[in-house]
Amino acid sequence: MAVSEDLLEILVCPETKQPVSLAPEDVLSRLNGEIEAGRLRNRGGDPVSKPIQEGLLREDGKILYIVDDDIPVMLIEESIALD
Repeated sequence: MAVSEDLLEILVCPETKQPVSLAPEDVLSRLNGEIEAGRLRNRGGDPVSKPIQEGLLREDGKILYIVDDDIPVMLIEESIALD
């Protein structure tokens, strides 16, 4: 089950208050490749080891928030910076 449309309408980035939307498959695929290679870290510096099935992309496209078991993890230190 994906994040509901109702929830997406009210969720914003806790850092910038920009809206978020579901991340496209190409972004998730690229990040999962980085996870497999052991290179992906979150903004808190911790390695990301679990494949990302769903994520929320900040409006500017610079930050991704992981959705874990249908629950958006909207913590700045758990987010992933996209280069």
